[in-house]
Amino acid sequence: MTAPERDPSAALAADRDALPVRVRGLGVTHDGESTAAPASVTFDLAPGEVVLLLGPSGSGKSTLTLALNGLIPHAVPAALTGSVHVAGLDTSAATVAELSTHVAMVFQDPDAQLVTGTVLDEVAFGPENLRIPAADVLARAETALRRVGLWERRSENPDRLSGGGRQRLAIACALAMGSPLLVLDEPTANLDPAGIEDVYEALAGVVADGDRAILLVEHNLDAAVGFVDRVVVLDHDGCLSMDGTVDAVLRGRADELHDMGVWLPVSTLAALRLRRAGYTLDPLPLTPDELRSALEATDAPAPRSPAVTAGTRTAAEQRAAHDARAEASAPLISVRGLTVRRGRTEVLHGIDLDIAAGEFVAVVGTNGAGKTTLIQALAGVVPPPRGTVRVDGRDVGRTDARTLARRIGFVFQNPEHQFIAHTVFDEIAHGLRRQHLPETEVRERTITLLRRFGLETRADAHPFLLSGGQKRRLSVGTALVTGASVLVLDEPTFGQDRARADELLGLLDELNSEGTTVVVVTHDMQLVTDHAHRTIVLADGRVLAAAPTSEVFADDALIERAGLRLPPLRRALRGLTSHPFLSTVARIGDLPAEASA
Repeated sequence: MTAPERDPSAALAADRDALPVRVRGLGVTHDGESTAAPASVTFDLAPGEVVLLLGPSGSGKSTLTLALNGLIPHAVPAALTGSVHVAGLDTSAATVAELSTHVAMVFQDPDAQLVTGTVLDEVAFGPENLRIPAADVLARAETALRRVGLWERRSENPDRLSGGGRQRLAIACALAMGSPLLVLDEPTANLDPAGIEDVYEALAGVVADGDRAILLVEHNLDAAVGFVDRVVVLDHDGCLSMDGTVDAVLRGRADELHDMGVWLPVSTLAALRLRRAGYTLDPLPLTPDELRSALEATDAPAPRSPAVTAGTRTAAEQRAAHDARAEASAPLISVRGLTVRRGRTEVLHGIDLDIAAGEFVAVVGTNGAGKTTLIQALAGVVPPPRGTVRVDGRDVGRTDARTLARRIGFVFQNPEHQFIAHTVFDEIAHGLRRQHLPETEVRERTITLLRRFGLETRADAHPFLLSGGQKRRLSVGTALVTGASVLVLDEPTFGQDRARADELLGLLDELNSEGTTVVVVTHDMQLVTDHAHRTIVLADGRVLAAAPTSEVFADDALIERAGLRLPPLRRALRGLTSHPFLSTVARIGDLPAEASA
């Protein structure tokens, strides 16, 4: 008996049903735009596969994720070319409601998807709308909340959670849907180091089940590299550039990725620099343990580059000189007895703190430690109910907003919270126009700043239509344009590709060297080590330490008590025996960069 002839259309349908995601030639052009981003992307996701999506800021990563659940084109106006099929459904034809049972999303900004009054209700909301029996809804909600460490807070209002807590809640909501495809857009961007570990531990449990595909957009590759199976890379034009295993892409094509300006693990960035100095590191390490092992097993280049010692000594001397100047000068920012409440909860408890003019200060701590509240109080965004904050002798609580804005530039964690104009150009120009400058000067200074931040071609776009990274650069630009002597930033590199983050941090270093006092809140411990002269460690609304950064990260007991982690480079090099002169290096910039002649 002969087998029946197979219907090609049925075979195609079966193939599509077997794949959670099938993308072919995808291009997306937003309304009002002339260029597609992404422009031409083709890839598949198989059940149980974890794919990392990388690309420069503006390449279309977040836009691609919105096309997977039908928000593009159904909710976000855009022209779509090519095709996207999820579980056999054409996303341009199926409704968002239909697709919600197949695709669970965690957005860059968790506030964009939280709608109910308690943590438990938030997680139950999605399954309830699928008309699942109540007992099953509660079981799903409990399992998801326990996985992200929020079960004990199930009766609280989501608004009471920290930014990182809300991000974990958004992940729990996605897990509770039980969808075969989980899409996460920067899921750990607002999390402290311990929270990041918790999230990836939870996601590892999901992957272990083997029946869900995960598409991950992530800049923190130190956390993600051990979690993903495959890497898909978009280039500056939004076209597919690379698609392969972690080893093939992150190890084998690291130089190309570095030139493209995307993020790499810190250990890989360090290894690329050491390779240029003559060290044999093959294959390239991706983790601190791999970098440490590779260095222990290789000889130092001979002769040892004199640039290593000279460069390191110069950096150390510069930091020592800065510390001496800061200690000798009167504080520019003085905080005494600062106590801040949010509702009935006391967030900051009697903070005393001084920041000298010209310092670059990092504020670190776990989620909920009070970091954002502290810098908001410094900038006058929230008035302190008790205590005083003085900037250059002025009481922040008694100074009008316009006067304060000329002295302190503040950059919010979520850029959209500070946008007021209809075009990128006018957003930057607004602060200059408030100073009643001639329009020719306003235009000249605005164009210069837009060019410096890579936003010149977006001058006429609405700020809300920018990519996440572009929004961040715009928000920093609006704070810088008025020439304030103090710049306060909440997670300044969030949403940035590596090239733009390096550019932004280089600009902050430049402004700092010219006398601008810079205060940043960040969860990126390597950023702190590389740039901050001094670090303020908060825990439970109190100052645990305020000391030179090198001293903070040399105190293991302090780091553990604060719930933090050592920076990746410090973890890799500390105690290195084969190359003892490298064992004290904590900053990537202090590593040797090129071999001696």
